[in-house]
Amino acid sequence: MSSVLITGCSSGFGLEAALSLAERRWQVVATMRNLDKRVRLDERVTAAGVRDRVDVVALDVTDPASVEQAVKETLAITGGRLDAVVNNAGVSSGGAFEDVPDDEIRRILETNFFGVLNVTRAVLPIMREQRSGRVVIVSSDSAFYGAPAMSAYTASKWAVEGWAESLAYEVEPFGVRVICVEPGAYTTEIWDNSPRIKPGDSAYAALAEPIERFVDDKLIPHARDPREVGEAIARALEARTPRFRYPVGPDARAMAAARGILPRRAISFGLRKYLGVDKLDL
Repeated sequence: MSSVLITGCSSGFGLEAALSLAERRWQVVATMRNLDKRVRLDERVTAAGVRDRVDVVALDVTDPASVEQAVKETLAITGGRLDAVVNNAGVSSGGAFEDVPDDEIRRILETNFFGVLNVTRAVLPIMREQRSGRVVIVSSDSAFYGAPAMSAYTASKWAVEGWAESLAYEVEPFGVRVICVEPGAYTTEIWDNSPRIKPGDSAYAALAEPIERFVDDKLIPHARDPREVGEAIARALEARTPRFRYPVGPDARAMAAARGILPRRAISFGLRKYLGVDKLDL
């Protein structure tokens, strides 16, 4: 039975990846920062009849001591072997750059970028010794185009993609493959848990209003089932020769196809129209 450690499994993509892989007979170590939030995962794996294939371990990706302890517990569960890691834990927030305090930007980068580095650094020695392993990073289609009020989140995803491209060259000779899974808009708790930063005296208030309407009225209601992303992660882990990038969802695939073909001016024009900010006069 192949083994995998997954971060951020209390909900969303991490939960769905844990379930999809357990159903494919993987030995899953599902981790989350707060074990009080494991109830939904426990219910889903029990209902699917795969409870015996899923162990739950505490892991805070921003705390190196927590990462070290979680990897130690994982190896005790798996008998010292680890075939894959899925770096899924992530956070976000919305707000114009000038309005977002430094500590909020650092919070996002600590989880979405440095958290991925912390976990990957902890498991690479195991995979190198095995001469095999797969490192999955759940990135985003936002890694490749900026959007208003999303600069911190976008920066974290651009950073992790560049790091992953570089890392792939370094570890491939050891039999380790790096994979980026890049979802578009999916229904997860990140929409509810992400603060919207908009001070009353913000110079960008007129920009925030149409973007909030777009998110609440169009984006969230039409977001797709996160199960699709869990299944995409599973397929990437089981592919004989995995691709480096897996855009997931029609919007992510469309943006991937547009990269390198459409000039930035055309993408920017389309994005402004799509968000309803094309006629703003601040």
